[in-house]
Amino acid sequence: MIEVLHADITTLPLDAIVNAANEEFRGGGGVDGAIHRAAGPELLRECERHSGLPTGQAILTLGYRLPARYVIHTVGPIWRGGGHREHKLLRQAYRSAFRTAREHGDIRTIAFPAISTGAYGFPRADAAEIAVNEMKREAAGFDRIVACLFDEESAGLYRALIGAGQRPD
Repeated sequence: MIEVLHADITTLPLDAIVNAANEEFRGGGGVDGAIHRAAGPELLRECERHSGLPTGQAILTLGYRLPARYVIHTVGPIWRGGGHREHKLLRQAYRSAFRTAREHGDIRTIAFPAISTGAYGFPRADAAEIAVNEMKREAAGFDRIVACLFDEESAGLYRALIGAGQRPD
């Protein structure tokens, strides 16, 4: 089941939420900063044990003070006009996050923000299409997949894409 919420991802009581992290893996702005603030300083201490996180890759940490048990950190690409493998790298970021969740074994519910669409400048419509396609592709094995969007415009893009191609009951 895939659903769309216009909400704050740090408030969701799920098995895991996905963090749109940066390569330095030390917290930052946007979703990354919000997750770090809500999780508390323990999250940063755990992140500091790692040297960094390459674009398209993912890693799991505890959720600490978040209602989610885990945070899956993934780094999406910075938009540089579309000619630098940005679409492929964004797909890879979603796939890495899903793979990390599956490898952990007890993650059945997961939420994603709109990776790379904030400060990284990825076009929202393109990013939404990639996200929804990957969510549909990876849905098996999860009880609930949430696209958690911070603005109603993005939520509308996701809702339209999720509804597209579905047969009526």
